[in-house]
Amino acid sequence: MSTSTQPRIAIIGAGPGGLTCARILQRHGISATVYDRDASRSARDQGGTLDMHPGSGQKALREAGLLDEFTASARPEGQQMRLVGRDGRVLFDMAPPEADEIGGGADGEAGAAVGNPEIDRGRLRDLLLDSLHPGTVRWGRKLAHVEPLTVGVHRLHFADGATIDADLVIGADGAWSTVRRRLSDATPVYTGVTFVETGLDDADTRHAALAALTGDGTMMALDDNRGFIAQRNSHRHVRVYVGMRTGENWHRDAGLDLSDEVAVREALLKEFTGWSPDLLRFITDTDTGYTNRPLYALPVPHAWPHTPG
Repeated sequence: MSTSTQPRIAIIGAGPGGLTCARILQRHGISATVYDRDASRSARDQGGTLDMHPGSGQKALREAGLLDEFTASARPEGQQMRLVGRDGRVLFDMAPPEADEIGGGADGEAGAAVGNPEIDRGRLRDLLLDSLHPGTVRWGRKLAHVEPLTVGVHRLHFADGATIDADLVIGADGAWSTVRRRLSDATPVYTGVTFVETGLDDADTRHAALAALTGDGTMMALDDNRGFIAQRNSHRHVRVYVGMRTGENWHRDAGLDLSDEVAVREALLKEFTGWSPDLLRFITDTDTGYTNRPLYALPVPHAWPHTPG
């Protein structure tokens, strides 16, 4: 243990969990440093939107003193859920009530939302990063392994050769966590489902029909182990996931080069033969190309025995 008045706290991962943890610690006068493998805060796209529930996400942001900032950026209308058949017909359409605004929550807590408003992951990350003390996040630090030293102290080894010692290590580094290896041998396994991400920029103007089909929230068209999930994001962007139950290496098995957009488009159109031409435009009209995203998950249930120190 450090001889200083405060423990040396290292948080691995600058995602929502790690940044929220750092923010709450700092609000209580406790120092913490966040280490992240990304080269900078803008190094990569942060993905789609998150629905923030009153008893979890919103509660954490309230503890972080950021609920008002969340309110300003949240999109209650993003809770709309629309189900569409493979023929393009709308089968179900649920929009949140107009009164669904940040205010008095069902749990009785002031400032909670009635429902689960959406917020873009990138906007949420920026909100959290901007709330931290300067220098809290150390970018470009990919954790290689954790070495136990004396009781309660661990040495963190980073891919660039740097090391730091910590009295408390908090693993917020996702499904492929390096920190978790100190506690569990569990590793994520392929779920059998792959998404191929596409996207529509300035959707309401350039892709008006697809924007209308998507609505203000999420549109899903699912059938025969295939489907489309279109999600409204901020700045008039629609993020689309073209889903298939298929092999983990489906593209290699088909001799497909993922950098060949024409070949990927033709392969996806073949997978969705017989689907509505309106839905197929989520494949053909992409402004962002095609990004392969196989889905992995940890075993359920997943637990480990307590290990002192």
